[in-house]
Amino acid sequence: MGVLSACGNGDTLESFGGPTMGSTYSIKYVRHAGLAASDEVRVQVEQILADIDRQMSTYRSDSDIERFNQLPANHCQKMPAPVLELIRVGEQLSEQSEGSYDLTVEPLLNLWGFGPQAREEKIPTAEALAEVRRRVGHDHLRINGDQLCKDAAVEVDFNSIAAGYAVDTIAAKLDALGVQNFLVEVTGELKASGKKLDGSPWRIALEEPRDDQQVAERIVAIDGYGLSTSGDYRNYFSQGGQRYSHTLDARTGAPVSHTLASVTVIHPSALMADGLSTLLLILGPERGWDYAEKHDVGAFFVIRADTGFVTRSSHAFERLSGKKTE
Repeated sequence: MGVLSACGNGDTLESFGGPTMGSTYSIKYVRHAGLAASDEVRVQVEQILADIDRQMSTYRSDSDIERFNQLPANHCQKMPAPVLELIRVGEQLSEQSEGSYDLTVEPLLNLWGFGPQAREEKIPTAEALAEVRRRVGHDHLRINGDQLCKDAAVEVDFNSIAAGYAVDTIAAKLDALGVQNFLVEVTGELKASGKKLDGSPWRIALEEPRDDQQVAERIVAIDGYGLSTSGDYRNYFSQGGQRYSHTLDARTGAPVSHTLASVTVIHPSALMADGLSTLLLILGPERGWDYAEKHDVGAFFVIRADTGFVTRSSHAFERLSGKKTE
């Protein structure tokens, strides 16, 4: 725990972080007299992250969701409420994307070389792809009371929404502790509230989708909103002159092949920002744009073009990021 700075009224900017979900998290918040001790805040945040890891991680065999994933077809398992909440969110996003977004794509990710049980990055055979696709689809899941059930040997992967859920949960805990000014980040998913120590807004740089260097594409100020960016530029492989992204369309069982390089979503819920940024990346520059406008989603698109990148932002994004649409 380190105190970054202080001002005359005794307020301080506290900061801490560490490893989580195969990546990192970081918390910054303005502490004033009467708030819980900084060490106590850290303990509570790390307890939230530990609970989520135990419930939702696909990288540990004893997590709730991995024990469910190991069950054969026509079995049920009692689940904690957060897992069932995310299943319901996944169902909503799957229906709204006509099945392109789906929480049960883990076997496909493994087959293409991107999942937790992957062996190598490769183009699967048509036969292997057909076999795995029979075990993919949100319609194979059913919630029965506090149990999650499946009628096929599906496997659930929360990687597209778990970090956003963690951000929302931590933000709610900070609010309950009386912390009003904070920036929460978990594996790149963000939520900010209030102001920084100097009274200025929390500003977030949206990076140009390049894997060789970091270049700011745009800077936005957020207060009370979650922000998530999904891109295809850091996890892919090339074969036969073609690029294969880790972003899969569940309807085809294959990586997306459009020109949308990244999409950033601003939403009151970091969970929904997380899921929607993935959904829009799957849909691509045209279908994704239509979805964002139809559902009033704050989305910033970065699209590959012959001359580099072009950007496009939805009306809701311009409104929520404090800019006026032309």
